[in-house]
Amino acid sequence: MQQNRLIIRQLGLRPYEPTWKDMHAFTDERNADTTDEIWLVEHEPVFTQGQAGKAEHLLATGDIPVVQSDRGGQVTYHGPGQQVAYFLIDLKRKKLGVRELVTSIENIVIDTLAHYGIESRARPDAPGVYVGNDKICSLGLRIRRGCSFHGLALNVNMDLSPFLRINPCGYEGMAMTQTVDLGGPASLAELYPVLVEKLTSHLGYDQVESLTESNQL
Repeated sequence: MQQNRLIIRQLGLRPYEPTWKDMHAFTDERNADTTDEIWLVEHEPVFTQGQAGKAEHLLATGDIPVVQSDRGGQVTYHGPGQQVAYFLIDLKRKKLGVRELVTSIENIVIDTLAHYGIESRARPDAPGVYVGNDKICSLGLRIRRGCSFHGLALNVNMDLSPFLRINPCGYEGMAMTQTVDLGGPASLAELYPVLVEKLTSHLGYDQVESLTESNQL
């Protein structure tokens, strides 16, 4: 059945804006027979403002570009060493509500981190995943024509200092952390097999195809 099939694309290091445009095109052009996809990507340094983003949360962006995005939420930072996952899912066909998808994504991250002995949690007041009070994963989605795009950003082994130039997700003084500092994966390659296993099991896909070329789109 199509609702159980998934394509996982590893896109490598890519600029944010072309990837965002590709997500739009994929979502606009998909039909009832289009296989769901999850895109795994690293982005070159960029701040992205969500639909609710306020300029006051951009403190001192310096030489890092700011892109206005159409995902939910406020401002965040993407950079090398961070695993971004975009969820291109037909929610109607999958019989998934938006809240269910958000909870599933949070649980995917929580279970992935638990595999490495890192205890984490979701918060009802602030979407994402936290280790203690420190944020390790940001989350923002958009739904169009019953289909999701955008997704999560999990800090693995990156320069966290650009987060000090913003109020992450609109929260002043929000501290950030990453897996390498908590005894977890030091690379995206190390994280990949565990993350993919949790993605497919939580979302109920049993026919999975992985594509690793960086120039497929």
